[in-house]
Amino acid sequence: MVPSRRKAAQLPWEDGRSRWLPGGFPRKCPVFHLFIACLLLGFFSLLWLQLSCSGDVARATGGQGQETLGLPQACPPESPPEHWEEDASWGPHRLAVLVPFRERFEELLVFVPHMHRYLSRKKIQHHIYVLNQVDHFRFNRAALINVGFLESSNSTDYIAMHDVDLLPLNEELDYGFPEAGPFHVASPELHPLYHYKTYVGGILLLSKQHYQLCNGMSNRFWGWGREDDEFYRRIKGAGLQEQFKVDREGGLNTVKYRVDSRTAVSVGGAPCTVLNIMLDCDKAATPWCTFG
Repeated sequence: MVPSRRKAAQLPWEDGRSRWLPGGFPRKCPVFHLFIACLLLGFFSLLWLQLSCSGDVARATGGQGQETLGLPQACPPESPPEHWEEDASWGPHRLAVLVPFRERFEELLVFVPHMHRYLSRKKIQHHIYVLNQVDHFRFNRAALINVGFLESSNSTDYIAMHDVDLLPLNEELDYGFPEAGPFHVASPELHPLYHYKTYVGGILLLSKQHYQLCNGMSNRFWGWGREDDEFYRRIKGAGLQEQFKVDREGGLNTVKYRVDSRTAVSVGGAPCTVLNIMLDCDKAATPWCTFG
């Protein structure tokens, strides 16, 4: 073996000829001391910022050698969440927004604050009810709306049957009290998908009196679709005409459910009430309520 002629690498702070870095810092500085120095520097920086924003830093008056407190200077404030307070001057009516829901949380996080701001800009008194189905049956939009109607506050006198994936963008859309009868906000000419004339799904406004006259919606529609078409027949008072008959027995008076919990929450500064709803299914009458 031939001994290596290389010299051991020498770090800059191991050079005995110079123990100081430019600026007066010692080359041999324990890590603990550096850590303490950083903490002190951060503390005094925050203290100076706080004092300078609140106006507590003494300022010298011009040429007098005296010191006085400067006028308070507000630090740049954080933008508070947008909040609207309802006002009685907005009108005598109050809307219950009924949102049938299951496992669509990303859409809900957008929907609640958007609807709250939108309706508040239009000066419509309202409250949003998220009707969260937590049982193990197939989704039943109509039954959830029936539950929302029954559980909504007496302070509301009309409802919006509102899908969570539909956001009103046009300020001209009417969410006011439907004096003349049911009003379809997501009408066939405006809805992005459904354009047939008898479509009443998506967003529909009714007074509570009119919804009760219809006996609500049928509870037999487990799974996707058709409940709004049946409700159109109820509104029109039609009987067996096309592909299915009107459920004349089921509705508000036959919906079976249990509210597992009722929680007032705020989503993006917008208040709403989340109802965790356990629906009950008569498997003899509607065996299609279960999966598979």
